Amino acid sequence: MNKPPFSFPPADFLQQMAGAVPEPPPWLRAEISNRLLLLVNHVLMQEPQAMERLKRQSGKVVRATWSRVELVMQATPAGLLALADSAKTPDLVLAVPETSPVALAQTLMQGQRPQVDIQGDVQLAAEVAWLVDNVRWDVEEDLSRLLGDAAAHTLVSRLREAATALRAFLQRQPLRSPGAGSQGAA
Repeated sequence: MNKPPFSFPPADFLQQMAGAVPEPPPWLRAEISNRLLLLVNHVLMQEPQAMERLKRQSGKVVRATWSRVELVMQATPAGLLALADSAKTPDLVLAVPETSPVALAQTLMQGQRPQVDIQGDVQLAAEVAWLVDNVRWDVEEDLSRLLGDAAAHTLVSRLREAATALRAFLQRQPLRSPGAGSQGAA
């Protein structure tokens, strides 16, 4: 099998671009955090057992960090999540040590979980782990409300096919560190 003369996407180029992205202004970070929590709460509302588990953790604060990104959230009495004051002492800290967005995306697209450093409340960590393992967004169901069942099914099927192809491609492409020359033989 012939190896292409370049990797696509060029990992070193993508890493340089990711490092050149300026930090967004505070108002944009707040808006992104709000939208993310709206999506998470939408998904949680479709899973009554998840909401019951979060109700038991009401008032507890989780700080999730990755690189320069931080999200501080608090479980509510309704079993959902709300943004919390970043000055609050978190009960649980979840930190993703991988700083490269390209490496992180590659790990996720290969169906693997990134390494996460966990510190704090063991019971809360167990509940968060359960949520990660058991709560899934039914994208097709939500799209069917907008597009109809047939169109939603077709769109989601095509997206799954594209994700499978991308995952297979990424499994064949080793991640190169910036500045590294070509690796291996054909």
